[in-house]
Amino acid sequence: MSRSPAAVLAVAVSAAVLAAASGVNAQAGAEARPTIRDLGRAPGILSPGPLNAITDVAGVKVGQVTLHSGDSIRTGVTAIVPHGGSLFRDKVPAGLSVANGFGKLAGATQIRELGEIETPIILTNTLSVARGIDGVLDWTLKQPGHEDVRSVNAVVGETNDGGLNDIRARVVTAADVVRAIETATTGPVEQGAVGAGTGTIAFGFKGGIGTSSRKLPDSLGGFTVGVLVQSNYGGVLSIDGAPVGVRLGRYYLREEVENERADGSIMIVVATDAPLSDRNLERLANRAFAGLARTGAAFSNGSGDYAIAFSTADGVRRTSERRSGQAMVADWPNDRMSPLFVAVAEATEEAILNSLLKAQTTTSVIDGKPVTVEALDIEAVKAVLGEAGGAAPLNPLIPADAGTQ
Repeated sequence: MSRSPAAVLAVAVSAAVLAAASGVNAQAGAEARPTIRDLGRAPGILSPGPLNAITDVAGVKVGQVTLHSGDSIRTGVTAIVPHGGSLFRDKVPAGLSVANGFGKLAGATQIRELGEIETPIILTNTLSVARGIDGVLDWTLKQPGHEDVRSVNAVVGETNDGGLNDIRARVVTAADVVRAIETATTGPVEQGAVGAGTGTIAFGFKGGIGTSSRKLPDSLGGFTVGVLVQSNYGGVLSIDGAPVGVRLGRYYLREEVENERADGSIMIVVATDAPLSDRNLERLANRAFAGLARTGAAFSNGSGDYAIAFSTADGVRRTSERRSGQAMVADWPNDRMSPLFVAVAEATEEAILNSLLKAQTTTSVIDGKPVTVEALDIEAVKAVLGEAGGAAPLNPLIPADAGTQ
């Protein structure tokens, strides 16, 4: 039976109100939970930027749409916008690293071939990659000055949230993707069970979206490296070196897995204002997996582990003018890359820990059966950290303006 326009509008408004309410509740829950720094730990030695987020890299914006409704819809979209100009006309150099390729990353081959990105980077669930592409195309083609555009390399990554989300329902729409892009901001980034992390699971606990950044001392270039992750993988959870997964009894290979799985995936997006070539951005992306390894990742056969890195530096941006002929571009030297490698490893590790700590316990109904994935027990984590390091003071940080060569 068809519905009247008024009835359709009423249903749409009701759905929007419910979605907004669930988003507010999720945000309130996330704000009540701590980051790793709130627990007195600071992975690594370098200082974060003022927001401790990927948006500490000037011009980078993040937008998220959370779809949490009914008994079983637990999914969403996270959009990372490299800069506020025309991404298609002024492309950013980029590098891609794949630790394990069991995933669906649209646009990957063109990043590898050309070393550049020309659209926002979209994260969503496995069966919504096509919708992600549609949304990027809708947004890109309608931008002013794009009337002649006939080819777009949409970059869309995913993890499989089918453990908590009715993934076959494919509720993500192109409009959701456009909304994530158009509402992206340069401010603080919401973390935990939001956006593309609404239904993800990591180490048997509730995973989600996490972010962190590092600011190099001026003597090392003064650059910022920011990381955002969508965590949905397994292994033996380690927090700042403490064996949290073992102490809490959830880890890969415990008595031949005990029906737990280490499969899953992670998407890691790295932004920097350092003037890097696509070759050195690939090297930077490679080092993100050092941070992933520190958290106890299994890098299992069924896991899709991807890292994309891009530079926002004006000196390397691939403008229309630079792409029309021979051009001079900035190039940070190989011999000075190591501090950036340290920064990306530290920021990746912290972003992952934040994705877990900020996430909330989530319930759902999958295949007719109720499912509950618990968030990390904060008090239990505190106890394990205390065992591992006494009072667990913050690690000494290198001041952002007083580094050493």
